[in-house]
Amino acid sequence: MMSAERGAARNTIDAYRRDLSDYGGYVLGRKQTLLTADRETVTAYLDRLKMQGLSASSSARRLSAIRQFHRFLCADNLRGDDPTRIVASPKSRRALPKVLSIAEVDKLLSTAEAEANAEASESKHAGALRLYVLIELLYATGMRVSELVSLRRSMVMRDTSFITVTGKGNKERVVPLNDRARDAIKAYVTTLEPGPFLFPATGAEGYLSRQVFARDLKQLAIDAGISPSRVAPHVLRHAFASHLLAGGADLRVVQMLLGHADISTTQIYTHVLDEKLRTLVETHHPLAEG
Repeated sequence: MMSAERGAARNTIDAYRRDLSDYGGYVLGRKQTLLTADRETVTAYLDRLKMQGLSASSSARRLSAIRQFHRFLCADNLRGDDPTRIVASPKSRRALPKVLSIAEVDKLLSTAEAEANAEASESKHAGALRLYVLIELLYATGMRVSELVSLRRSMVMRDTSFITVTGKGNKERVVPLNDRARDAIKAYVTTLEPGPFLFPATGAEGYLSRQVFARDLKQLAIDAGISPSRVAPHVLRHAFASHLLAGGADLRVVQMLLGHADISTTQIYTHVLDEKLRTLVETHHPLAEG
């Protein structure tokens, strides 16, 4: 159902499978089945997760998977009740996303470009060029890393002024490209053998894995003199959104570019707007101290 009706990505389905397998094992340990588990079992399971040190956000994600599963059982008349119906979701303060400064992103990009243009063996040069294009694209578009590594070449070659991104639920959105990213792609594709993916690899998927990209990005951070613990693909996505908002972009526009279905997800970045408003008041209010 998750795959056929909701178009959920494989990573999402794998996460649901892990969460439900763990929950199913706990239910079995209490001498119950998924068709007989009651509200007390669900709350006891959440209590166990808390005792194990799982964060409130991770526990809430597991409850969401369990809740959707029990709703599915009810919808298919396999159960007459939903034991999760009045179970409260664990609450936590949503952490602000890690964001690199504009200068730090520029340092990453300039380091990646320099390494891509440096003399090296054929394989090392190909890897450096690929990494440079990945970073340019990620910071230019704010794509999710799964969307980025699986890009099909046809999606960028129709018109390199824009890129078609297939996001969650197979929903497509069109995102503009800046000149740097466009030039990087044009130079990069001339080095590729024929094939469907922009970032091909020899693995089962046929394209670069997220893990390899993340590993290469951390090494680049070290080369650029930035702590690798502060750099990851999703951090560049956060930087894209935060820097746009700081520059005056509308929150709805950023929502569309990021592919968020609900603007409440995009509102995590409003701390940038709060800081901007505070600075404006301090700078321009007639009673502000000079």
